Amino acid sequence: MYQTKPKTMFDFFRTKPKKYTDLKAEEFKTGMTAKDAVIIDVRTAGEFQSEKIKGARNIDLMGKGFQAQLMNLPKEKKYYIYCRSGNRSGQACDVMADMGFEQTFNLQGGVMRWPFELV
Repeated sequence: MYQTKPKTMFDFFRTKPKKYTDLKAEEFKTGMTAKDAVIIDVRTAGEFQSEKIKGARNIDLMGKGFQAQLMNLPKEKKYYIYCRSGNRSGQACDVMADMGFEQTFNLQGGVMRWPFELV
């Protein structure tokens, strides 16, 4: 008979497995050139206006319509997500994975670690 392990107070601190891939800047830059790639900046509109990766569209993670905007995106594409430091984009990748997106990629370190041109 199958028995489940009793939960302990330490189970609270376990991290859940990631459903997205963290990429270094070089890998991110290579991947985002694929024909089925979509680049999404999840920072605020103000941050997006100041500088961004060329070709990115802005969907603010903290904005009211974040999930509604995601619902309109085709799930079969590859999504390259970034923010300032990689934290919000990781959260966005989690949300997208929960919504059924299977190919989400997070820019490690965000645009702070992006050694390439910003526009």
